[in-house]
Amino acid sequence: MSTQTGPAPRPRDRHCAQDGRRHALVTGCASGIGAAITARLLTGGWRVTGVDLRAPRQDPPGDFRYAQADLAATDEVLRLCANCPDVDTLVHAAGFMRVNPVGAFRPEDGEAMWRVHVQAAETLIDALAARMPDGGRIVLIGSRTAAGAAGRGQYAATKAALLGLARSCAAELAPRGVTVNVVAPGATDTPMLADPTRGGSPPRLPPIGRFIRTDEIAELVAYLLGPYAAAITGQQIVVCGGGSL
Repeated sequence: MSTQTGPAPRPRDRHCAQDGRRHALVTGCASGIGAAITARLLTGGWRVTGVDLRAPRQDPPGDFRYAQADLAATDEVLRLCANCPDVDTLVHAAGFMRVNPVGAFRPEDGEAMWRVHVQAAETLIDALAARMPDGGRIVLIGSRTAAGAAGRGQYAATKAALLGLARSCAAELAPRGVTVNVVAPGATDTPMLADPTRGGSPPRLPPIGRFIRTDEIAELVAYLLGPYAAAITGQQIVVCGGGSL
């Protein structure tokens, strides 16, 4: 019988590089949630390849490399993945919102959001997961709106699809210790809140009396990418300030 006492040993990442640093590919790095996640990981000593249509106004401090790519174009996403052979972590945070009520759906808006939110996630996972070492991590940024919201049906449909994708991939990758999860924020203080294209669907202040902060989302993502989250996979974690109550 074991007589060991005291705290359990700290778990170690099975997917650290020899220098102890991990390499994350983060989409949507130039602003909002993606920028906050990028900054948080760099502060933690990660290597980060940040992906966006436009470069950040200035490179964040740390081991950061910017890669320009149009995530709506599958050939560009595949080229991006080919240039990142040692990525062990994927965070897909890029996204945008177009709002149209029933009777005024715009197929071009639905297709554009699908390409960036879902098709890009499919391509990234398909290209990178097989090369990830055991214990790799994948986090997709979804939305509380995936549960449904008036005037946002097309946007909600793409975010709901991410959960089905994540759970299916999680089931396949679990034997290798590769986790796949969705973080679904409510109304978050990002430039998307002021996007004029959402005119008829203004954000609602959560019951906590303020919008979610991007650094709060980044801290949760960092936890899911770490060793203590190795048993969390196929889940959607909603961060809504009580908005879903």
